[in-house]
Amino acid sequence: MNLETVGKRLYLIALTLVCYLSLATEILAEPQSLKKQELKNMLTAIEKTTQATTSYTDIETISLDVMEALSKVNRAKFVPNHSINDAFGNHPLRIGYGQTISQPFIVALMTHLLEIKPDDRILEIGTGSGYQAAVAAELASEVYTVEIVEELAHSADKLLKSMGYTNILVKTGDGWYGWQDAAPFDGILVTAVAAEVPPQLLNQLAVGGKLVMPVGDPAGIQELILVTRNSSDETSAKDILPVRFVPMTGKGVLTLGER
Repeated sequence: MNLETVGKRLYLIALTLVCYLSLATEILAEPQSLKKQELKNMLTAIEKTTQATTSYTDIETISLDVMEALSKVNRAKFVPNHSINDAFGNHPLRIGYGQTISQPFIVALMTHLLEIKPDDRILEIGTGSGYQAAVAAELASEVYTVEIVEELAHSADKLLKSMGYTNILVKTGDGWYGWQDAAPFDGILVTAVAAEVPPQLLNQLAVGGKLVMPVGDPAGIQELILVTRNSSDETSAKDILPVRFVPMTGKGVLTLGER
């Protein structure tokens, strides 16, 4: 085999490798591009739903900082593998143990209502897969989140740590009682419905702080409400939007029937 033939073969091999590398790059880039488009579609859906519900909420648009926080959190990481294709849909998804990951619009709305500032400390009741906590952590100084299902608490804690969130603390517990050792909080998010706001959570809300929670019948009418602590001994509440959430569980909520 002469040098000219060897040179031609080496050229063909090199050309083939370049083609394969180019193809591999396209294949790897495609999912990322797809994810960006799905995220864009999700944010657009949130904006449309916000406008469609303005007559209820008096909110015409979700704040820019909340939308930016949503754009930074990959919702696909917080849903089961069998729901990956629906990860960016504007609807809730089941995550097991009778729990759900909330509709993106609801996550956006509840976060918007808290008006989170960079130095705020937030309490979340109902960690689930950790999505709402991650969104809040993009805005707040610290997020404390309580999950009654031990398996979900452990998996969410592991996932959030793997994603680099150092300002989120997760614990297993009965959310009815909040997180007294870390109180007071500038904002409280409750992602499960009860017949009333737990008194312990109100006691853990700082003056000027806001609490967002669904209140009503787990099997019937529910309303998302916004509670503001105006002073140490005064709060005010406002109905925001009819919603549907899974029920709060645990021993604490059972005390309602003991009164």
